[in-house]
Amino acid sequence: MTWSGYGRRIGGSVHSGGSFMVRGEADELVLRAQRGDQAAWDELYADVAERLVVWLRHLAPPDAATDAEDIAAEAWLTAARRMGEFRGDRDAFAGWLFGIARNVARSRGRVARARATTPLGPDHVERSGGSGGDPGPSVAGADLARRLVALLPEREAQVVACLDVVGLDVATTSRALDISPVAVRVAHHRGLRRLRTMLAGVTPETALGM
Repeated sequence: MTWSGYGRRIGGSVHSGGSFMVRGEADELVLRAQRGDQAAWDELYADVAERLVVWLRHLAPPDAATDAEDIAAEAWLTAARRMGEFRGDRDAFAGWLFGIARNVARSRGRVARARATTPLGPDHVERSGGSGGDPGPSVAGADLARRLVALLPEREAQVVACLDVVGLDVATTSRALDISPVAVRVAHHRGLRRLRTMLAGVTPETALGM
């Protein structure tokens, strides 16, 4: 299957979004993927796809009408189209792809602001849906964590989601967000400090309203 064929397989449209060059030594898997080896591309996809969607879900959405899967699909299409420009190993590929996804999300955010619309997302609908059912005595830990991370300033939210949610290392996070490793560590420290402050005031009742 060609790169464009794979793009049609995962859906979405191609996002041009800037230069995403990464320097480094390519490993065999990356070289095979660049030569059009579908099995190599599938292996890269399996390595990163789930973590990418999880990371995107932990960020404040640029548009409540666009979900993480849509942004991830567009990022994969861009990566497929620009794979020949990539320089690095499979670990660097994750940072490169996360950076593409970040640019896609920002681009969609600009479009949403230009439209000046505020569509209701699923979380808002659930909170505003009236009293037609018992929401339960507690909120799932993962859902609460996602909501709290989304309340952080953008850079801190992205760093915390990279390091603590999907398990990227500092170097890969630095490439993904296009900031220095020192900036990653500073943002991580500040983000965790804010989260501790938020969690100190969270009760089951307040969590349900978040």
